[in-house]
Amino acid sequence: MLIDTHTHLDGEEFRDDLEEVVGRAREAGVGRMFLPAIDLASSEKVLQLSRLHRGVLYPMLGLHPEEVKSDWRETLASIRRLLLDNLDDVIAIGEVGLDYYWSRDFESEQLEAFEEQVRWSVETRLPLMIHCRKAQNEMVRLLRKYESDLPGGVFHCFTGNRFEAEELLSFERFMLGIGGVLTFKSSHLPEVLPATVPLSRIVLETDSPYMAPVPHRGKRNESAFVACVAWRLAESYGIGVEEVALQTTRNACRLFGLQEADASVSS
Repeated sequence: MLIDTHTHLDGEEFRDDLEEVVGRAREAGVGRMFLPAIDLASSEKVLQLSRLHRGVLYPMLGLHPEEVKSDWRETLASIRRLLLDNLDDVIAIGEVGLDYYWSRDFESEQLEAFEEQVRWSVETRLPLMIHCRKAQNEMVRLLRKYESDLPGGVFHCFTGNRFEAEELLSFERFMLGIGGVLTFKSSHLPEVLPATVPLSRIVLETDSPYMAPVPHRGKRNESAFVACVAWRLAESYGIGVEEVALQTTRNACRLFGLQEADASVSS
């Protein structure tokens, strides 16, 4: 079984065919899909979907950095109440982090919101699902303050170089989330990962509906396509895809506190 540790199945892109999307994922050997929230509305939605697909879809709750606006304190207070009311179901705090790619207009607010949610992770012992663009130095500096107390997490959508990988892996309880970028012709990940990152520190993801892997580039991404990432990762490490499935599933289950299941993947 494969696990897609990051898929936005609550999005409008899946409104008309979610059941078919989940079905195709399961046919491709993807037995579990983890749903990160980005704001209050999506936090409520991922909880709802996870109840409808218990044991297949799993919710995370959090405020995405690009959704940090002037009302971020009120929004976080509402998400926190939702989190504490549903601790038995929620598997992580996410999608949280820092994003200075487009703008630094809310730089200080993003930092404050991220730090508050990092403290939630320490308090609840739920791992973090971290989004970071153009802010790794700031992210690392903040996380160092809580490093010894954090239960772990995922640095989502890793696309960096060896130095960046080594810096992130210095957080011993954290994993790198690897998705469709691995399959892109221009990607340096097929060289960086085997040279720097043990397979025991990787989880698979799609970030669907975004960043579909080869051979589906240009299409709506979906969880079934995580199998393409698994195949490319196996090729990069020079091992069988079943070993990739087994190890990355084991990694995800350990990090998110889930029981393991058999690992298999369709071609």
